[in-house]
Amino acid sequence: MDKYKKIKDLIQKNYGILSRNNKKLADFFVDNLDRISFLTVKDISDSTGISVASVIRFAQRIGFGGFSELREAVVESFQARLSEKEIFPLFEKHMADHDLLTEVANVDITNINSTLNLIERKVFNSVIGDILMADRVFTAGLGISYLLSEILAYQLNQVGIDSSVFKHTHTIFHEQILFMKKKDLLIVFSFPPYSKETIEAAQFAKQKGIPVISITNKQTSPVTFYTKSNLIVKSENMLFTNSFAAISVLINAIATGCALREKAKAQKVMKETQEIMENQNQIIIGSKK
Repeated sequence: MDKYKKIKDLIQKNYGILSRNNKKLADFFVDNLDRISFLTVKDISDSTGISVASVIRFAQRIGFGGFSELREAVVESFQARLSEKEIFPLFEKHMADHDLLTEVANVDITNINSTLNLIERKVFNSVIGDILMADRVFTAGLGISYLLSEILAYQLNQVGIDSSVFKHTHTIFHEQILFMKKKDLLIVFSFPPYSKETIEAAQFAKQKGIPVISITNKQTSPVTFYTKSNLIVKSENMLFTNSFAAISVLINAIATGCALREKAKAQKVMKETQEIMENQNQIIIGSKK
């Protein structure tokens, strides 16, 4: 296990038993792990409003001799990853004083770069395997997360995966989970502000022995304590909402990964879907000459 993942795992493992201040420090470390190499213990204290002594004790609480040892581990990890950090370059701003389009694009490019480095490939590949092994796949989320869960279910259906999205109408998620079997799979989207119903649905599914996968913004988000695997996506935005650029990339990658592993099945479903659409006059094949 590389040291970058080891540090994140140590923080997540101890997160549930940390005090409020230590949880605030844990969130800061996870969200800013690549910057820790350049920060002093006082910098972190100033940024979080938590005392220097508490920062040192936090490092000890998660398994290091002190802050210096923790930072050394981060430096080693950072050096190993430095060569592959920026996968997509940022756009240069135009000469105009304010170029909103470029600023928004740069935020999303940063989100995609961060996401590609946050997601462990072994975890991603295991999620593809879990989806293909499941009898049925269900997706869930509220707000923007509902739209994203609907897109994922649609994409999976397109490549031959029996997938449905949890509806939020006259029934709550718990009621829909009652009809799930242990060989089914639940994929939940959970982004700030975290939906209590989504988190409790993940907890309820776990209690029923149903595997749960989360697509969320950090390893310490509330839903991760009830999941088998977590796909971490950066969703920073200039507004007070979540950007879904990097999430869309992940959704497309999941559907593509499933299709590539089950090529024959995916091609058969896509061909049959197209034939149905043509027979129902739902698509235009080409213009007449």
